[in-house]
Amino acid sequence: MITCLKNGRLYDPAQQKNGVQEDIYIAQGRIIAKPLDMSKVTKTFDLSGKIVMAGAIDMHSHIGGGKINIARMMLPEFQESKKYSEPEAHICTPNCSHHATPNTTDTGFRYIEMGYTAAFEPALMPVNARQAHLEMADTPMIDKGGYAMLGNDDYFLRMLASKKDQKSINDYVAWILHSTQSIGIKVVNPGGINAFKFNQRKLDLDENNRHYQISPRDILKSLSRAVHELGIAKPLHVHCNNLGAAGNFETTLNTMSASDGLPMHLTHIQFHSYGTEGDKKFSSAAAQISEALNKNKHITADVGQILFGQTVTASGDSMMQQLNAKHANPKKSVLMDIECDAGCGVLPFKYRDQNYVNALQWAIGLELFLSVEDPWRIFLTTDHPNGAPFTSYPHLIRLLMDRSFRNEAFAKLNLDAQAMSNLNSLNREYSLYDIAIMTRAGAAKLIGLNDRGHLGVGAGADITVYTDQANREAMFAKPDYVFKDGELVVKDGKVVKVVWGTTHTTKPSFDIGVEKDLKDYFNQYHTMQLDNFKINNEEISGDGRGSIIVHQNKQASH
Repeated sequence: MITCLKNGRLYDPAQQKNGVQEDIYIAQGRIIAKPLDMSKVTKTFDLSGKIVMAGAIDMHSHIGGGKINIARMMLPEFQESKKYSEPEAHICTPNCSHHATPNTTDTGFRYIEMGYTAAFEPALMPVNARQAHLEMADTPMIDKGGYAMLGNDDYFLRMLASKKDQKSINDYVAWILHSTQSIGIKVVNPGGINAFKFNQRKLDLDENNRHYQISPRDILKSLSRAVHELGIAKPLHVHCNNLGAAGNFETTLNTMSASDGLPMHLTHIQFHSYGTEGDKKFSSAAAQISEALNKNKHITADVGQILFGQTVTASGDSMMQQLNAKHANPKKSVLMDIECDAGCGVLPFKYRDQNYVNALQWAIGLELFLSVEDPWRIFLTTDHPNGAPFTSYPHLIRLLMDRSFRNEAFAKLNLDAQAMSNLNSLNREYSLYDIAIMTRAGAAKLIGLNDRGHLGVGAGADITVYTDQANREAMFAKPDYVFKDGELVVKDGKVVKVVWGTTHTTKPSFDIGVEKDLKDYFNQYHTMQLDNFKINNEEISGDGRGSIIVHQNKQASH
C-alpha cells in the first residue's frame, strides 16, 4: 500500500526545497521514490496550496523525570480539569496556566496536534533514568530521547580530581549513555550543583569547587572532548554557570571558549544574556551574545524564550533555584539532592509583562532570535516549562514571523524595559523556510537524527500539513494533517489515531573494564546496585509502547 500526498508546497531545508510543489509517496512508514507502477497508490491526499513540512522536533523540553513529576504533584491547581476530548480543552493562549505541567497523555496529544512528532528530555539524571523513561514511555504520539546529566556527579568529579586520563573519562561517558539509554550528554551549572552541597552559593567558570578543586572550565573541557572523541552526534548540551544573574553574559561569553573549539551547545541562552547597565542594574546583553554566536561557528544555542503567564520552573540547578525560591508564585518550592548525582529545584513562577525584569527577559529572547544570523545554529525553545509551556510555540512563531504583531506586544510592556531594549529596531521577520530549519532540519541535524527532520527518500514519514494563513499563530496551532511514521494521526488539529513513538539512543563503544571501579563505588556509596542502575532495551520497548532506534556515531576522533 502506497499513500500519495499530492501537490503540496514543500518547505524542506535539508533538501533545499523552499515552497517547491512536489508529491510525496509513503510506504511502510517511510518516504519512497515515485513508484513506477502508479496503480499501487491506494490513497491520495490532495494538498493543493497547503504547506508541507517534516514533523517538528523539540530538542529541549522537560517531559520526563523527577523534576517534572514533582511539578505535576506540587501544582494540582494547574492541572487540566476538563476531559481532553472536550473541544475547548485544545484551545491555548500564552496565559493558560493549566498547560504548564500537562500529564504524560496530554503532553503527547498537545505536541502532535501542533505538528510536533518528537521531543527530547534535556536533563535525564542517570540515577533517575528509569523513571524518566517510564514517563516518556507513557507519553503517546511522539518520539522521545534524553540527554544524560554529568558534571556534578561525585564519581566524575573524583575522576577529574584524581587526574584520570581522557580515555578513562570517555569510557565512563560511554557507559553512562549505554546505561541510561540516552542520545546525548548534558551538564547543568558545571560543578555548581555539587558545590552548593558544600555551601558555595555561586560558582564562576574559572572558580574551583572547594571540595574537589575542579573548575567548571575543567569539567566542560573534559566532557566536550569525551563527546567529540566518542563520535556522539549531539554536541555537549551546556546549561552555563550563573543562570539568571545580572552580569552573567560575561560567563556565557567565556564559556564559548571552554571547549577549545569543539562543538558545544548552549541551552536556554536567554537566561544567560544579562548585563548590569541602567538604574536597575539589569540589562540586555543580547547584542554581545549574538555577536559572539555569529563569530563562533562551533557554538549552537537554543533560546529558552519566556512568555507571560503562569508556569513552573523545574531545574537540576538547585544552586540557582534556591536563590530564586523567594520569587516563587504561588509560594512553595522543592529543593533536593539525589544520590550524590545532582540536584533538583522546582518552584512555580508567574511572568508579568509589567514587571521590569520579566518584560526585559521577553525582549532579550526575541533580540537573540532576530540577531543570530544562522537559523541552523539557533533553536526555538521555551525551556518548557521554565520560560513558558511548549503549547505557546505557535504564539512565539508569530512573534518571530510578524514584526507588526511583535511591535504591538512590545508597546504593551513595562516602559522602563522598553527603554532598555532595541527590539523595535530589529526589522527581521522569519520566513517559513527559516522556521522549518529551526524546528525541523536544524534540530534533526544537531541531535543526529539522519532520518527525521526532512522529506527526502528514506526518511521516516513524520509529516505535518498546514493551511497557509497570515495569522501564523493560528496556522501553526492547528495543522490540517499530521502523519506519524506514515499513519494519519491528526486531522484538523485533532488526534484521530493513538500511536506510540520511538526512543532514540546512541551507544558508543567502551572498555567494559570501567565497571570494576564503578561496582566498588556503587557498593560503597549508592543505595542502588550497579546492575539495577542499567536500563535494558526490553524495559523501554517490552510493553508495546514504542521501540528503540540506536543511532550510529560519527567516526570516533582521538
